[in-house]
Amino acid sequence: MKLSIERGTLLKAVAQAQSVVERRNTIPILANVLIEAEGNTVSFRATDLDIEVTDKATAQVERPGATTVSAVTLHEIVRKLPDGALVTLIDDSAAGRLTVEAGRSNFNLATLPKEDFPVMASSEYACNFSAKAPVLRRLFDKSKFAISTEETRYYLNGVYMHVSDAESGKVLRCVATDGHRLARIDAELPEDATDMPGVIVPRKTVGELRKLLEDDDMMIAVSVSETKIRFATPNLTLTSKVIDGTFPDYTRVIPQGNTRRMEVDAAEFAQAVDRVATVSSERSRAVKLSLDEDRLILSVNAPDSGAAEEELAVAYADEKLEIGFNAKYLLEIASQVDRENAVFLFNSAGDPTLMREGNDLSAVYVVMPMRV
Repeated sequence: MKLSIERGTLLKAVAQAQSVVERRNTIPILANVLIEAEGNTVSFRATDLDIEVTDKATAQVERPGATTVSAVTLHEIVRKLPDGALVTLIDDSAAGRLTVEAGRSNFNLATLPKEDFPVMASSEYACNFSAKAPVLRRLFDKSKFAISTEETRYYLNGVYMHVSDAESGKVLRCVATDGHRLARIDAELPEDATDMPGVIVPRKTVGELRKLLEDDDMMIAVSVSETKIRFATPNLTLTSKVIDGTFPDYTRVIPQGNTRRMEVDAAEFAQAVDRVATVSSERSRAVKLSLDEDRLILSVNAPDSGAAEEELAVAYADEKLEIGFNAKYLLEIASQVDRENAVFLFNSAGDPTLMREGNDLSAVYVVMPMRV
């Protein structure tokens, strides 16, 4: 195999591959990226046996062929090469070496045979549809902060993507929760997605997917089966196993009868929470919200480190209320708001609180209170 490729193109392809690769693994081939060159295209494939990513790029292929080489090492080399360099890859399969040349730089890397590289078993996808990149990006970006990191409740370690009913009709919905907070984000249901089985997309896949969704004009082809999900653009394909488990009935957690309504400037609120939380004890990070007519007092009282208080003008016309929250959870939820105002709906100091963006019902957040 011999090919030449522009450094920027190569870096983009190898970056995607090396981020999927597991740093600590017992199977050496899983640290490698499979490079396959044919025609005027070169493809880079990497897998950790749960996720597989394939990136295609244009290159001048002199001799077609395939080999596998350490993804992290190749990425580090390409990253350090000068901008605009032309990189030549030459594989000597007899010697088990890949030569990387660019200008006056020359690297010689050990390879492993391509036959050893695992291929993810292909799946029959029950449902295939297309969605715009910004739509999918919003669904996953706004929900992923609430993914649980607790391994024992593995079925919460991802985003539950499914078809659901909303006031406006059928929607494509993403939900994530860790038991302390919950995010429920809706988007218009794409054509052909009506029969999509509900799947839990793992946390690592959600992170990798972000790179696929950066181009606003891109249409993403989504294929879903009971065990796998695939996202594809013309050059990039991400295939992932889904979490084998049942996502809990999240509708029971979303409060319906919260009537005490507070409206506040989302950015101001987030900054104020951040400021008062500076003195809170690291472990609990509790912030108290004291609500009275059209004003909110945020306060923190940490016996070891001190106290802080800040007042904000808000729209609130109900009876007085004092309620406490984990500052980190409040900040994460407030930072999801794209509009100016955040609307909080409270019931009592011990009940879950609902938050949404203005009157937009397509993004709903729930946060559990803390005793303060």
